Amino acid sequence: VQLVESGGRLVQAGGSLRLSCAVSGRTFSAGGVGWFRQAPGKEREFLGAITWSHRLTHFADSVKCRFTMYMDNAKNTVYLQMNGLKPEDTAIYYCGEDSGGAAQESQAYAYWGKGTQVTVSS
Repeated sequence: VQLVESGGRLVQAGGSLRLSCAVSGRTFSAGGVGWFRQAPGKEREFLGAITWSHRLTHFADSVKCRFTMYMDNAKNTVYLQMNGLKPEDTAIYYCGEDSGGAAQESQAYAYWGKGTQVTVSS
């Protein structure tokens, strides 16, 4: 399974970004995709996840009022829509594939992309 993130860039505070996670090589219908981020010197942080089969989503409390997630099954692509961006959202954003569901714990994800940099200026 391969995952490729894209869409990260420099954006001003208050702006919006849509990140994409293109997934290829999947051979199972279950499971889901999660989005995480990691800022310098900090641990990888769960943002949200979505299941392939029923498109069920759940988000971290810290972002659930600003971030949404949806998928295009035909393209095997999951999108993270981020609104009201803040300087503290600056991080590398990663997507991962959880073959068993859409967990909040990073250890559940066996496959990861290389990440895309999001920088929010004040």
